[in-house]
Amino acid sequence: MKMKKVMGLSLAVVMAAGLAACGGGSDKEASTGGNEKKEADSGKKTITFCFRDDGQGEDGALWKWIQNGYDTWDKKDTVELNIAPIVAQEGDYFTKVALQLADKKTCPDLVCEDTFQLPNDVSAGYLTKLDDYVKDYEDWNTSYYESMKKGVTGADGSVYGIPYCTDTRGLWYNRDILAQAGVISEGQDWEPKNWNDILDACKAVKEKCPDVVPFWCNSGVATGEATSMQTYEMLLYGTGERLLSDDDKWIVKSQGILDSLNFLQDIYTNGYGPDLSLVLNGQASNTSAREYLPEGKLAISLDGSWITGNWTDTGAAPWPEAKDVLGFASMPTSEGQDPKTITLAGGWALSIPENADAKDETFEFIKHLMDPEVYTDAVIAQGNIATRQDVAGDETYSAQPFKQIATEFLESADFRPQNDKYSTVTTSIQTMVESVVSGTSPEDAMTQYATDVARAVGDDNVTEK
Repeated sequence: MKMKKVMGLSLAVVMAAGLAACGGGSDKEASTGGNEKKEADSGKKTITFCFRDDGQGEDGALWKWIQNGYDTWDKKDTVELNIAPIVAQEGDYFTKVALQLADKKTCPDLVCEDTFQLPNDVSAGYLTKLDDYVKDYEDWNTSYYESMKKGVTGADGSVYGIPYCTDTRGLWYNRDILAQAGVISEGQDWEPKNWNDILDACKAVKEKCPDVVPFWCNSGVATGEATSMQTYEMLLYGTGERLLSDDDKWIVKSQGILDSLNFLQDIYTNGYGPDLSLVLNGQASNTSAREYLPEGKLAISLDGSWITGNWTDTGAAPWPEAKDVLGFASMPTSEGQDPKTITLAGGWALSIPENADAKDETFEFIKHLMDPEVYTDAVIAQGNIATRQDVAGDETYSAQPFKQIATEFLESADFRPQNDKYSTVTTSIQTMVESVVSGTSPEDAMTQYATDVARAVGDDNVTEK
């Protein structure tokens, strides 16, 4: 489905400039001036919507949701939509968005915010308080999960986004491969009790299925927050430790950090992971979910619940057999200690920048995007967990493969710290992980991490355990 065409040569030039700039171009003055001219010519407001395009373009589930939302909106005749994705690796997206939000000339009207980044953008003054909008938004008080509402609430108690998805993380595994390796019996569920069970399974796969990659996890700087959250923090939290101490200091040296890094070292030094050429690039997540799992070349993948969106009929890698071939196991704690399993939950929100020009119209568009008639199919297509209780109870939604078990993982879910320095510290986490999988010793990597974090947040804000 194509974006609504804007008539007139000058308007086409304006929109092209806006799209290029939101995609990382160096000059967006033409976009701002173009919006003003567009309103003068057509009498319409313009909403520019920025989000991360993972490479699928108009075929992506997020893009389709935005387009369908606009096509079915009763205000589309009075408001133009400028769909302006940022094509970037995950880690680069946040940097590019921040640059745009800071400048009135480049600022979009609507932006997709990862909830981990939200405290940082709030602290910088980039986002609009939505309190006056949500007080008259009936669904806000009746339909959204309270935990999801907390994730978009700043330290000042104000709301800065409408959450549109959440997720959990665990171990995707190929039943046939694990059965062939003797890890499970045919048709049996795999339920690892500790990290040694995972390593034992990897060893068995390597011995019995030599053409299969035993284990995949995001491991590089290029995969950005996926490396921090889906890999390192799933391990660190599984040791019982957290990133911050009780007095809000960053823990930079500890046994939990070493245990987490040693696990990663075991994966790669034993040949259980993929080649570094596959994992240390920005497409690593897509490669595992869209190629190696569907093609039966990967036994176990530590990843998120949303990757099921790739395997739907309209996904990037349709795979109707996934529901029969794969299982989704809880990630165990390091030694099987309480709470036995761990998952990290995150999510994304629709936020209105402080420098936006069409705030009222944008919030009306957000409400329409989140209307169950528009939202339900979209959240299914994206492979995400719904943030609305009424949608989670919808039969079409709950009947989706793996949806119930992924939602059950929320019972033991933990979250990244709501700290405005996290977006800085997370880059040091990614560097530390990549250095270990590339051959640096865990001890040396941790020492460098301690130095990097102390430099970023100050010596008074770090501690050792």
